[in-house]
Amino acid sequence: MDIPIEVKEFIKRALAEDIGHGDITTILTIDEALNTEAELISKERLIVAGLPFFCEVFNQVDSEIKVSIIKNDCEIADKGEVIAKISGNTASILRGERVALNILQRLCGVAAETSSLIKKIEGLDVLVVDTRKTTPGMRFMEKYAVRAGGGSNHRYGLFDGILIKDNHIKASGGITMAVKKAAKGHHLLKIEVEVSNFVELDEAINAGVDVIMLDNMTIADMKESVRIIRTMDKGILIEASGNVGIENIREIALTGVDIISAGCITHSVRAGDISLKMI
Repeated sequence: MDIPIEVKEFIKRALAEDIGHGDITTILTIDEALNTEAELISKERLIVAGLPFFCEVFNQVDSEIKVSIIKNDCEIADKGEVIAKISGNTASILRGERVALNILQRLCGVAAETSSLIKKIEGLDVLVVDTRKTTPGMRFMEKYAVRAGGGSNHRYGLFDGILIKDNHIKASGGITMAVKKAAKGHHLLKIEVEVSNFVELDEAINAGVDVIMLDNMTIADMKESVRIIRTMDKGILIEASGNVGIENIREIALTGVDIISAGCITHSVRAGDISLKMI
């Protein structure tokens, strides 16, 4: 895959943060001419996600390092299985090890959390999507990992989708005014509006929005909102958002919404347990 320049720059900064003016331990203990092989080993069952970025770390440290992929992204690696083999200069492998593992482990965690939610809604016609609640600098990578886990992506950033939230509504003078301004200013993008009660829902429907986000509503209110929107038969997509987790996602999906956005799949994940061992 083509890695965006911003991701390459992120990796460059991460390496600089870790290595600084030199890896003191490696300089003092390892012969710079020494070459070695290492294995990337899964220490638990996980979904592999992020190998292109793992490889990019070593490419930046030393372009002569070779990474042989055994388990591809989106595949399951069971405990004890080798995900990849790394060969090259020993000192270079040691310099890149921590940054490469930090990225890969986090992305495997994102994929696992996403997959867990997907399994909970198996058989239901609803999309699970991410949010902008991502680790600063890692958004491209984390959204990649969401897809590896079976999920889908919401807008990438503020620049590629119109989502009118509560603060926009307050500052614009109401839903109707905000929608009119958005529609006049950008005719190519769909307009989504966040609502939290039936009064706002009614105004959003009448304003002619394309997507309605039901924000932090109770299950009962979600069901009623879906019924109201479907009755209007205007082709409005319905998104549920707010406090989505493994314990309630199926109940939310059963309300009849089209999309469920879950911040937990990027902001609250446990990193996958992976180690790099020299052989």
